[in-house]
Amino acid sequence: MRIDIVTCLPRLLDSPFGDSILKRAQQKDLVSVCVNDLRQYSTDKHQRLDDYAYGGGAGMVMLMEPILNCFRTLQSEREYDEIIYMSPDGEQFSQSMANELSLKKNLLILCGHYKGVDERIREHFITREISIGDYVLSGGELAAAVVSDAIIRLLPGVLSDETSALTDSYQDDLVAPPVYTRPAEFEGMKVPDVLLSGNEAKIEEWRFEQSVERTKKRRPGLIS
Repeated sequence: MRIDIVTCLPRLLDSPFGDSILKRAQQKDLVSVCVNDLRQYSTDKHQRLDDYAYGGGAGMVMLMEPILNCFRTLQSEREYDEIIYMSPDGEQFSQSMANELSLKKNLLILCGHYKGVDERIREHFITREISIGDYVLSGGELAAAVVSDAIIRLLPGVLSDETSALTDSYQDDLVAPPVYTRPAEFEGMKVPDVLLSGNEAKIEEWRFEQSVERTKKRRPGLIS
């Protein structure tokens, strides 16, 4: 898989993709994450990427030309399954969406900034708009990193335990059950006996019951 991220602030993405699981996934050639600096596609001598909004109002709007220059350059090299715009008013990101996008080959993600991008970009060139929540960030970079992380960890070979991602919260419309590790008792606090029993059937039954109860309590909207 290849993920191209288009941004006017590329350094914001250095850390998310330079450590831990995402770094190892790239080192193993399981995914290629390419951060594209939008300023390199500006024809303005000052590399401006924004201008005032028609009709007035506070805030600046990202220009069409640098974005299209970048899109067309990248599209001349490969075909993209989705051209995604990170936006607070986009479709709510979910685990099922991450599962779907993890099956794609090439993704292009545009990070908004300022008051957003010229609407014509959204109308004519974006194939999907995604939001990570009902709140506003300074730009789309952190949201793009969140979406990329959720996708990449699902790719075969990324996690050392292939089944780990399949037991995460929301994979089966339930939140994950509680987990414990050593020691079995600490300052009077004990691990549930069933987890120490060695009875796999009982353990799985307990975990499912815990997932259901947690979901009812913490995310009741998931229970139909």
